[in-house]
Amino acid sequence: MTEQELFSTAAITSFALNGRFLAVAEKLAAPAGLTAAWWQVLGAVLPEPLPVAGIARAMGITRQSVQRIADLLVGKGLAEYRENPAHRRAKLVAVTDEGLAAVRRISPQHAQVAHRLAAELGAERFAEIVAALTELAATMDRLELDS
Repeated sequence: MTEQELFSTAAITSFALNGRFLAVAEKLAAPAGLTAAWWQVLGAVLPEPLPVAGIARAMGITRQSVQRIADLLVGKGLAEYRENPAHRRAKLVAVTDEGLAAVRRISPQHAQVAHRLAAELGAERFAEIVAALTELAATMDRLELDS
């Protein structure tokens, strides 16, 4: 394969994989009363509260879509806005106890999917694939190919 064919195949495969991950995420999130997008935003702030722009950067989605979802999550009591000591106007989004409980309800089914993938691929091969995807994403970020 030429470099251009490799790039095209990587992109098309990534788009298809993203669609599959989103479909699985919707199925996993629904019983917890979440959507995949809500779960994605809550997941971004589980380790620590972040501003909307920080969530957007981490998730690779637009700031506007994160803002819309954050407002919905706050309205439903799954997240809250907190003061940001680093920036007066850019509030931090933080998960609430109710939001954390919703995310935790996903965990058993999430573990089952992870186990099935690891069983199919083998744990070592699965780790290699994740490492390769992580390296590809970091390289794309470093090269700033989208600017």
